[in-house]
Amino acid sequence: AHNPLMEVPFEQENASLVLVLPDRMRPGSYWNTVRILLHVFLPLVLLGILVVLLYRHIMQPLRKLERAAKDLSQGNLSVRVSHSLGNRNDELSELANTFDQMAARIGELIVSQRQLIADLSHELRTPLTRLEMAVDNARGKQTGDLNLQRVHRESQHIRRLVEDTLTLAWLENERPMLEHEDLDLVDLIDVIVDDARFEFPDRQIITRLPDSAELKRSNHRAVGQALENIVRNALRFTQEGEAVEVDLLYAADAYRVTIKDRGPGVPEPLLETIFQPFYRVDQSRASDSSSFGLGLSLAQRQLKAVGGRISASNRAAGGLCMSIMLPAA
Repeated sequence: AHNPLMEVPFEQENASLVLVLPDRMRPGSYWNTVRILLHVFLPLVLLGILVVLLYRHIMQPLRKLERAAKDLSQGNLSVRVSHSLGNRNDELSELANTFDQMAARIGELIVSQRQLIADLSHELRTPLTRLEMAVDNARGKQTGDLNLQRVHRESQHIRRLVEDTLTLAWLENERPMLEHEDLDLVDLIDVIVDDARFEFPDRQIITRLPDSAELKRSNHRAVGQALENIVRNALRFTQEGEAVEVDLLYAADAYRVTIKDRGPGVPEPLLETIFQPFYRVDQSRASDSSSFGLGLSLAQRQLKAVGGRISASNRAAGGLCMSIMLPAA
């Protein structure tokens, strides 16, 4: 009954030629499959194509925004997005325009801040230089005046504060690319310790150093200033007659410098906070007028610029231990 028939009648005779198609030529057995394909799979294919097009339409702008945000976070203040989206007129184009406005505003603020830093540098350093020259001239005439000696010390402290503040602002805003150079960490620490012993003759400094410690592709100035700040900070909070310990070890392709003081230590919850600019834990660690809360902040950023890191921990016997990791190469 389901076999398709082909009938060819004859004109001269009351007869017809009937052809019965074989199974392989019967479309009736494939019709259900074709119908399923047309009703189910074809709409799925069309839906899949629509989803892919819609995904690209939405995700491409989002990826461009993501890349632009990363570039902006890395200091590229000229990055913009809206021009790369073409003539879109939807929520994503509004988001891109808002991002461009934000990037432009941030760029203006940073440029303004940099100009302020440059102006501040000039306006503060010039009178400080004149003040120091006047004090030195007066001290030459009155060598025993204690007030002049106090003014001289305070002017040096103010100069150090200004220079540290400007250096910190520069490190924060410019993300400097330091010149790579090789240096011997042992020689650098020896020089820093000798200077510290001269500045703090009433404290002891115990060093345990190897014969040499070569740092490849580092920066002498950044590492030196960081270590000097940490050593001076340790000596500042160590009582007269007590000792600061400086150790240098090599481990896992890096050099570990530990600087231990005999000061009051830091509460455990605040060990990370002490690296914030101008942060003071309490009066016991800020009683010295030469402490401005910038040394550790500067050290952390200078070490980060050469691929190093710093952490703080309390000693069981009392005092603070600063651990510095510097890559050997």
